[in-house]
Order: sequence, then structure tokens, then C-alpha cells
Amino acid sequence: MKKLFTNLTFQVLSAITIGIILGAVAPNTANYLKPLSDIFINMVKMVIAPIIFFTIVLGIAKMGDMKKVGRVGGKALLYFEIVTTFALIIGLVVANVVEPGEGVPLNSSQYKKEVDGYVHEGEKMDMVDFLIHIVPSNVVDSFAKGDILQVVFFAVLFGFALASLGQANQLVIDVFERISQAFFKLVNMVMRVAPLGALGAISYTIGHYGLSSLIPLGKLMLAVYLTMIFFVFVILNLICKIYGFSLWKYLKFIKEEILIVLGTSSSESVLPRMMHKMEAYGCSRSVVGLVLPTGYSFNLDGTSIYLTMAVIFLAQVSGVDLSLTQELTVIAILMLTSKGAATVTGGGFIVLASTLGAMQVIPMEGLTLLLGVDRFMSEARALVNMIGNGIATIVVAKSEQEFDAAKQLEAEQNAVAS
Repeated sequence: MKKLFTNLTFQVLSAITIGIILGAVAPNTANYLKPLSDIFINMVKMVIAPIIFFTIVLGIAKMGDMKKVGRVGGKALLYFEIVTTFALIIGLVVANVVEPGEGVPLNSSQYKKEVDGYVHEGEKMDMVDFLIHIVPSNVVDSFAKGDILQVVFFAVLFGFALASLGQANQLVIDVFERISQAFFKLVNMVMRVAPLGALGAISYTIGHYGLSSLIPLGKLMLAVYLTMIFFVFVILNLICKIYGFSLWKYLKFIKEEILIVLGTSSSESVLPRMMHKMEAYGCSRSVVGLVLPTGYSFNLDGTSIYLTMAVIFLAQVSGVDLSLTQELTVIAILMLTSKGAATVTGGGFIVLASTLGAMQVIPMEGLTLLLGVDRFMSEARALVNMIGNGIATIVVAKSEQEFDAAKQLEAEQNAVAS
């Protein structure tokens, strides 16, 4: 019994259950618990940048082969673009077939002020600025802000520089190795308060937005969740089969991370743990360091599905009949704008606003409808994003012969035992 109560999976599940009940029964009290979630997310964010930096630098420095590093990065970006395009197309098809916006009245102004803020941010989004932003002007500032893409860019260059020193880099590698181990120990300490983070996040969401807000848009929510389930268990499962590993066993191995994301609605909350677990699952450190953090900006499968379905939903609500050309334009725009969804707070909503602004066909007012249920769909987006990035890491590792099957078997056996 004592072992059960100390199990992180049990603790997070219990916290989610208590949070749902508290949010429904005592919403005013639940609103005060949001700081628990904010504190937990901040604790995770404080270790993300250094962990990414040390993992990438050590991976590249030990690999030594610069061409191989370039090949791994190229394969990862190609995979990201193919899979996210599939996600965009699937979301588009389902939204057209199910028509979740039919019959939903466009008369909500409850969240207009909040939506106006997202629209303003969306107007400032620019793909050229996004690409320029990847290159940091101040490395210290990049670490301070926790800007993942900038940290990745600097870490890759630093790794190349360190690898070029030959045997002279061994002392630096040994020091970095020990510092990296200390940070992963710190992550384990932070994860002990994950149940409190989940409790705060889920209770605030239920208490603030209310379960009643789900009823008018229940059809959209159901369509989004079912589409994402289809994407994971059909599309991603097919990819797993092609590359010779089991989706179900992989999901069992990351079950704790799945629950933490479910509770906090943030895939970023488990990024450090996912990097550690992907290594434990058999992927080499160099592949994990390059693929997983980059995937958090370029491989947002769940967000891609949601964005296309949301655009079609808003068109249906507004009575706008999009032509095939316009729908293909939606995919083209989202292939670019969705890449910046993870770089800012509320990124998904900002990208949605910028996409509507770029199209200039669908009224922005419809965004007020989505804001009330957006938080209830963010769990699904974050889960699919996280699951998809882990699979991408395994796929690239296997294609590069940078995968240890013995480690995978051991990890799956341990997952079953726990």
C-alpha cells in the first residue's frame, strides 16, 4: 500500500481527480490554486535550457562526425514537415465531414477582451521575423528567457566547436557530463511536486471556465479528441510498425509523462524527463538532443490538427463557405505559422488569429467562442505533440543506426513491472 501512495502515476491521477471535483464543486476556491500550476511549470522551465544545452553539446562532441549531425537534423526536419502536413490534412477532412460549427450561434462576447490580445499578437507574427529570431543576439538572454530554439542553435554551434578540438576537449566533456547528471537529478526532485501542479491546473480550468461552457461546443471538442485519437492510434501507430517498435509499449513507458501533461496541459512540463526517457529507451544522446527539443517547435501534430479544425469550425459558424482553393491555402498558411506556436505563451491561439488575419475571409469575432473551451482541448494538443515528438526521436535514431534495442527491451520490461 505504501508503494502505491509513493507512485508518481497514482499521485498525479489522484490530483487530477481531486482537481476536477474541486473545480466543479467549489470554483471560487479552485481559482486560487492556479499558482500551484504556475510554480511547477516555472520549476520545470528553469532546468529546460541547461539540460538541452548540455545534451546537445555532449551528443555532438562525442559523435565527432559533423556530416552525421547535419544528416540527423535534415532527417528530423523532413519527418516533421511530412507528419505535420498529414495532421493538417486529417484535421481539414474531419472538420468538413463532421461540420462541428453548423448550428452554433455567433453571439458570445464573454472573452472578447482576452481574444483582442491574441489578435493583436497574431498581427505581429511574421515568418521572416521567426527565422531571424532563431539566431540569438545574446546567449545569456536566450538562457534567461528559456528560448528553446535559440538555445538549440547555440548548443549546436558550441558542440561543433568543442568537437573540432579533438582530444583536447575531454576535460570539458567530463565536466559537462557531471553537470548534466546533476541537472537530471534536479528534474527528478522537481517531478515530486508534479501532482500539485496538476491539481492547480485542472481545478483552475474547471473552476474558471466551468463545465457548462463545454455544452454548446461539445461537438467540436468531441471531433477534435476523436481525430487526435485516430491520428495517434492509426497514423503514428503505422509509423511505429514501419520502424519496428510497439506504440502501446512506448505509451506504457511514458505513462507518467502522459498523466503530467494531461494534468498541466503543457508538453513543455515533461521535456527534460522525455529527453532522459528517450535515452533510456535506446536513442543515442546526440539524436535525442537534436530531434526532441527542435520537435517542440517544428513537430506540433496535435496543434496542427486543432488549428485546421478550428479554422473550418469558425468558417462554418460565420456562414463562410470556403472553396477547395481557400482550404488548401489554410494548409499552406498553417504549415508556416504553426511552426511558431510553441515559442510564445498562448501560441496556438495567436497562430489561429494570425492565420485568420492572413486569409481575411473569416471574421475574427468567432475566436470568442473558442476561448472558453480552448483550455479543455489543450490537454489533447499537448499530449499528441509530446507523443509525436518521442516517436520522431525513435524514428530518426533507428534510421541512423543510433538506437540500442537492448535498452529498449529493458525499458519496456521495467515499464510493465512498475
